[in-house]
Amino acid sequence: MSETSLIQLNLKDAQLAQALYGPNDLHLKRIEEELSIELVTRGEDILITGEKKQIERAAAIIETLITIVEQYTRLSEQDVFYAIQLEKEGKLDELNDLYDENIATTVKGKAIRAKTLGQRHYVSMIKKHDMVFGVGPAGTGKTYLAVVSAVSALKDGKVNRIVLTRPAVEAGESLGFLPGDLKEKVDPYLRPIYDALHDVLGVEHTTRLMERGTIEVAPLAYMRGRTLDDSFVILDEAQNTTEEQIKMFITRLGFGSKMVINGDITQIDLPKGKRSGLQVALRKLKSVKGIGFVYLQASDVVRHVLVQRILYAYEKEEQADEK
Repeated sequence: MSETSLIQLNLKDAQLAQALYGPNDLHLKRIEEELSIELVTRGEDILITGEKKQIERAAAIIETLITIVEQYTRLSEQDVFYAIQLEKEGKLDELNDLYDENIATTVKGKAIRAKTLGQRHYVSMIKKHDMVFGVGPAGTGKTYLAVVSAVSALKDGKVNRIVLTRPAVEAGESLGFLPGDLKEKVDPYLRPIYDALHDVLGVEHTTRLMERGTIEVAPLAYMRGRTLDDSFVILDEAQNTTEEQIKMFITRLGFGSKMVINGDITQIDLPKGKRSGLQVALRKLKSVKGIGFVYLQASDVVRHVLVQRILYAYEKEEQADEK
């Protein structure tokens, strides 16, 4: 026989209830799906029906989400889904900590925060180390948070410029037929970097800083022979570097500089027979003192909930194939 529990939300107003429930009660539906329970709203109360253990788990999640809505922000579907994940891992009490610290502010005044514990660890490692490798699937915020950290360092006077780069390797499409020089051909592939800069600085300010050389966006080939002092340097899509390229890049590190090397080792677009420089570097440098390594997981993906489920499905099959 199922048990029933009644929870008083004690919401201050209808806006708070709307934020908690989500559009068309979407947030509550997510909790219902994941915990196999039933939620019915009655004014400011939520009636939870299901097995006793599942009821208690749902109650803990809802109470945590109420606290977040009251103290910090409106909820997204991803926030709700992540709260459910943390509860499953016994880490629900850590969710509030994510909303305590602002990494930066967008040009529109919106606070930028880490959205997962993995992202918070990644940002923390960037602050602590002069060189950090960020490895994880697409959608985990590697590029965005690295650029945000770089802009914050520039604003705080910790560096004098930002250098953003990636290898000129395309995923199944030829760059050769595109018009323009190498930089113009690679620029479309640097779109995520530009988007992050525009989000934090605005389009006009970003353009001015690029014209002055304070922000440089260039393909990896442009890094050869340079030493980068007092700079925040980001290498994106590092899984598509060769061994020689990544060694060339990381040895450009100069005094007063930081380097962040990001990549997804499950999406290597190098020709067959070519080893990924990122994989080699991770193996060779794992014991080098002073370098930080962050491995983001599918649970750190901040895109549509289905993206996480897709990644889990692929991981599950890959693990089965290895056995």
